[in-house]
Amino acid sequence: MEAKSANTPVTEKKKFNLKAGMQSFGTKLSGMVLPNIGAFIAWGLITTIFVKGGWWANPQLAKMITPMVTYLLPLLIAYSGGSMVHGHRGGVVGMIATMGVIVGTNVPMFIGAMVMGPLAGWCIKKWDDRVQDKIRQGFEMLVNNFSAGIIGMLLAIVGFLLIGPIISGLTNVMAAGVDWIISHGLIWLANIFIEPAKILFLNNAINQGILTPLGIQAAAAHGKSILFLLEPDPGPGLGVLLAFALFGKGTAKGSAPSAIIIHFFGGIHEIYFPYVLMKPALFLSVMAGGVTGTTLFSIFNVGLKSSPSPGSIISLFAMSPVNIWNYLGLLIGVAGATTVSFLISAVILRRDKSTTGDELAESEAKMKSMKAEAKGQNVEAAKDVMNQAKGIKQIIFACDAGMGSSAMGASILRDKVKKAGLDLSVTNTAISNLQDKPGLLVVTQDELADRAKKQTPGAAHVAVENFLNSPKYDEIIASLKAEAVGGTDETATAEAPKAQQETPEDELNEIDFDKITEVDFLHHDQNIGSATMAQATFRSELRKLNKDVKVRNVAIGEIEDKDNVLIIASKETARRVKLQFANVQVYTVDGLLNATNYDKLIDKMK
Repeated sequence: MEAKSANTPVTEKKKFNLKAGMQSFGTKLSGMVLPNIGAFIAWGLITTIFVKGGWWANPQLAKMITPMVTYLLPLLIAYSGGSMVHGHRGGVVGMIATMGVIVGTNVPMFIGAMVMGPLAGWCIKKWDDRVQDKIRQGFEMLVNNFSAGIIGMLLAIVGFLLIGPIISGLTNVMAAGVDWIISHGLIWLANIFIEPAKILFLNNAINQGILTPLGIQAAAAHGKSILFLLEPDPGPGLGVLLAFALFGKGTAKGSAPSAIIIHFFGGIHEIYFPYVLMKPALFLSVMAGGVTGTTLFSIFNVGLKSSPSPGSIISLFAMSPVNIWNYLGLLIGVAGATTVSFLISAVILRRDKSTTGDELAESEAKMKSMKAEAKGQNVEAAKDVMNQAKGIKQIIFACDAGMGSSAMGASILRDKVKKAGLDLSVTNTAISNLQDKPGLLVVTQDELADRAKKQTPGAAHVAVENFLNSPKYDEIIASLKAEAVGGTDETATAEAPKAQQETPEDELNEIDFDKITEVDFLHHDQNIGSATMAQATFRSELRKLNKDVKVRNVAIGEIEDKDNVLIIASKETARRVKLQFANVQVYTVDGLLNATNYDKLIDKMK
């Protein structure tokens, strides 16, 4: 029994490392395409508008189409791949090497660029590591320029003679396989794997790393490709969100309508992932929705000119060929995927017997705890965001692509930083573009936290379950505000005993009730529902007394440090408020929903 117990953690660790490895590999693939997605969209628009049969056919302007897909797009990918390994120097050598596979083949060399770019970057990096410290003074430029040229030339020759033909053969085999699957009506099988993989944060790797290169080749040959629709189809996620908006409970139901707009029109699919993860049975919904959508796209021969990014319904129509039947089939496919996903999600949600009002938040907290335990982390320590917010000068949200949900998260925190009066930069980027520097706080999703820490070991890190709705943002703001007014760990330690020794009677005697014009119920972490109910009960009692006092439900980062504000909070949260804010008045309760906590307080306010 002991041996079995001892082996269990090792097995779990291997599984986790395998998943992390897959995500890391997928990130590298998508990281070569996503920074250049504007060029792919430009090529798609030029093709859609100026090609024969386009919106505005123009044979002269259409001459740009073939050179762009043959040279520009692969070379951009190669530069990104090389620079990921060895900066600008690696990118330049990657482009030189990729010219070999481009000229040596007759198919678009996207996969070839994904191979040659990083390979060239690795070769020049190894050369520099070996010889840089041995170059005589004054010969640096000569050696660096000629080494890049010679290595690039040799790799271009290898690419022309060997790697290009191999990749061309493999690409033709894969393209033939995809054509066979499409012609036999089996393309829908891909969604059985794509939909779950998306929600496990492999969406960019699948779409930009695999489907986009194959789709570009198919579109160059046939004018459009269904491969561009397999992952970006917003229908499956839309169906789940619609079901939550109608049949969900608590926070999940309340937040679903706004999530629908962000997902369907904004194209940020990550916003529906927590809803599916909250109830794993909903994986069936998105899988069935994806299968339905792809089947309908296949039946109506729907395809796009280029990859739509983000996966918005607007992007889908912008990348569609100018053909009424393609537009109609696109609508039918998205609507069909939405309908099937909605119906299955509705059945699952209506059969759900749970009664809690904050299922979404509770599910996120449970998942966060399980992931931390699986990684051997201390869950309570992970909650202490205060220690991460010392000496911070810049906050960066990082995700696979550096777009989408991280941009939304950065926008949310940037607004909170502005309202708090803090002078801090809040931006977003891809994990691969992070640079280690002092005073940096990196915010990323739990699934990507380990990769972000490896990229920036010297930075402070905060991992969140959901970029769009995390209680840790308020803790970050509270900690930054505390530091801005001179709060330190030593001060907190010295004052903590005093804060803990105060009794409710002491607090009541210290409160200046004549100044109180606002009462704030403070929610912490996952206690939003409790604070809302307590707020409603307390407001009702004050109305009976005809007291004109504003009653709010706030997070710690929303506190206004004024002496006319009375904060009502649980013991641990109240202690932090006392240590971080100088002017607000505080009343500590055993539990926000314990009515006996408020009897004496209301008596004092009469």
